[in-house]
Amino acid sequence: MKEIMLGNKALARGLYEAGVCVASSYPGTPSTETTEEAAKYDEIYCEWAPNEKVALETAFGASLAGKRSYCAMKHVGLNVAADPLFTIAYTGVNAGLVINVADDPGMHSSQNEQDSRHYAIAAKIPMLEPSDSQEALDFAKRAYEISEQFDTPVLLKMCTRVAHSQSIVELHDRVELPVKTYEKNPSKYIMTPANAKRRHPFVEERTKKLIEYAETCDLNRVEMADTKIGIITSSTSYQYVKEVYGDSVSVLKLGLINPLPVKLIKDFAAKVEKLVVIEELDPIIETHCKVLGLTVTGKDVFPMIDEFSQGLIASKMGLEEKTHCTPIENLPVRPPVMCAGCPHRGMYYALSKNKITVLGDIGCYTLGSAQPLNAVDTTECMGASVSSIHGFNKALGKESEGRTVAVIGDSTFMHSGMTGLANIAYNQTNSTVLILDNSITGMTGHQQNPTTGYNIKGDPAGKINLEALCRAMGIENVRVVDPYNISECETAVKEELAKEAPSVIISRRPCALLKQVKHNPPIKVNTDKCKSCKSCMKIGCPAISMKNGKAHVDPTLCVGCNVCTQLCHFEAFETQEGVTIK
Repeated sequence: MKEIMLGNKALARGLYEAGVCVASSYPGTPSTETTEEAAKYDEIYCEWAPNEKVALETAFGASLAGKRSYCAMKHVGLNVAADPLFTIAYTGVNAGLVINVADDPGMHSSQNEQDSRHYAIAAKIPMLEPSDSQEALDFAKRAYEISEQFDTPVLLKMCTRVAHSQSIVELHDRVELPVKTYEKNPSKYIMTPANAKRRHPFVEERTKKLIEYAETCDLNRVEMADTKIGIITSSTSYQYVKEVYGDSVSVLKLGLINPLPVKLIKDFAAKVEKLVVIEELDPIIETHCKVLGLTVTGKDVFPMIDEFSQGLIASKMGLEEKTHCTPIENLPVRPPVMCAGCPHRGMYYALSKNKITVLGDIGCYTLGSAQPLNAVDTTECMGASVSSIHGFNKALGKESEGRTVAVIGDSTFMHSGMTGLANIAYNQTNSTVLILDNSITGMTGHQQNPTTGYNIKGDPAGKINLEALCRAMGIENVRVVDPYNISECETAVKEELAKEAPSVIISRRPCALLKQVKHNPPIKVNTDKCKSCKSCMKIGCPAISMKNGKAHVDPTLCVGCNVCTQLCHFEAFETQEGVTIK
């Protein structure tokens, strides 16, 4: 049977067909859908782990027990999982273990353009790189074969365009595999220095065998045509090359991106007059070719930043771009914004109004940095806000303690905020941490987390009590506020900042987009009372605009949170029935 599938969905189908039994991941765009889709197969146990390190260690445990396992993350998540990754590369596996990492060239939803191929090289493990949905399915299955054949974890690298584009795939039945027997083997699995020293030569020998495999395996494919130009490429860049050139140039498509073949590349280079490497982000393939002594055109022509396209490749190769739709010029800028009714808005308004320095984190609440709130000062990585405020306040003391807070979401706090809070409690700074609890993992599309009480399938699960957890970690000052109540937020922030002790404020209200959240009716503006002062515009709610010189509420967006009414000094807001909201 054939079906049109998203790349991530096709990859999940590949897991199913490969006989995978356990999948543990942390959501991160553009990798999230692989685990969500895998969870639809009852044969695969799937879960959201608190972070990527835990996910990989869980997947390794399942592999050790003898069942094929999987974990997924985005490129920055691989940084979190790097600790076990490098050691598992030494131990090898029992049953197959595949780690899906999804890069984000163009930074559609990321804070950097990290190239994950470096991790495969550094950890000395194989990496496969599909270029469409069919290959996402096929390569997933092959990855498990390679994992078990060469006793290694395997990285399967996706990118945004492959993960989130659709193409036709051919489906097959699931293969049920016998459970591999676990046998105690201290020299293989206990990585003390003495054992690790003996395992390192195994890794180097494995790399040699993988290079031999790369020379002849069908994951790497030569498509000979005109020999004036020979292009070496991979992933989505291969698709762009085919869009530009069709079958008019010779192409070496690399599906096994680490380790790279030697003889195959040299033989291909010898058959063409000009050798060109087309790859997004860093010159991994190009550098390999140059080490082999080949003359190659690459990053001297193509950029090291952003996504490629058929138009970019055509222009850089001196060809005319194919016709395409031209965007309408001079359209107004539409930056990302917190949704109407977002529970973070009231708290951010209170922080901005009181000119509080805010160390931010990764999530929907990062949007608090945008106009008109301008409430966030920093954003680095998951959990950084809590760790950073401790250092900030240690450096400045009383100068900053009474006017600086950290903000972090509930899912992000479970991911990597707890250790930072432990540092605050242990090494004692008068730091105030705001946990913005919207009862979901919002930015990646409403995935459950350990504080929600539900698992990946929406079934009841263990639920961590944030208040009890913070108190158990040594924070005595813990309070909960409703972010729809601005005065309550202001009072809480001022009082906790005034204390000479660590504090946690939990700003709790569910995300306005959750299906189970029941909204109030939309409100409206009495234009006779509106003085056009624009105070209500200071919260940056997309439901509020100015129309004919007066404030206007879009009833299709308004959720009746009434945060805006608390800013109006003229009682200009009222219910649909005309009752003034005070």
